[in-house]
Amino acid sequence: MTLFNTVGLISAIALFLPIIIILTLRLAWYKSFPALLAYYFLVCGHSILSLDFMKPDKTFIYYYGVLNNFLDAPLMLTFMTYFSKTAIFRKKLKIMIAVIILLELIVIAIVGFNIKAAIIVMAPGLLVVLVLSLLFFLHQAKITVVYQKAAGKAFIAASLLFAYGGYSFIYVVYYLLKTPYKADTQIVYYLVTTFSSLVIAAGIFFERKRVKQLTELKVAREELKVIYGGS
Repeated sequence: MTLFNTVGLISAIALFLPIIIILTLRLAWYKSFPALLAYYFLVCGHSILSLDFMKPDKTFIYYYGVLNNFLDAPLMLTFMTYFSKTAIFRKKLKIMIAVIILLELIVIAIVGFNIKAAIIVMAPGLLVVLVLSLLFFLHQAKITVVYQKAAGKAFIAASLLFAYGGYSFIYVVYYLLKTPYKADTQIVYYLVTTFSSLVIAAGIFFERKRVKQLTELKVAREELKVIYGGS
């Protein structure tokens, strides 16, 4: 087994971990987690198909990869609404998602549904997700350090910041600078994906405990309203 296939296989396994945790902890339909689940299903599937162990149709892999690139930013931004504290900011995020989707449709209409179009739309998508990841991480890290809570969200935000920081670097090196060391760049992608997947898996696990506590608190408040509401 080559180094490329070994690192790629580890990356695919790591990508599958958040999927297992989301499904096991019953977060698949919780708020914006369905978008995160769909994201990891797509990326994990493409990672597995890209390895030399399988021999799928090359045309299928090509268009799967193109679709994956087009859905990357919309799915991740949809999940990021989970970090929104206000309805106004959530609305702005949804408008941003609609703008990116519209941009993608325009690029497809002009260039076609191909890798060239995907490369064009990936740039603004990566930039927006990276900036938001940084903002959310700084906010969540402050809450975790100062108030000693929401560590799960801080882990998730840190994972996204690391992932999209790495992906942005890889985008510049691979597509803009057109490095001749494509295999090495792909290995870096696998390493970034592996680490970020492990961190976000831990973050989701911790966040599930917080969600459970908040749910129990909400139920308790509703019960108190029923008991003392009429007094």
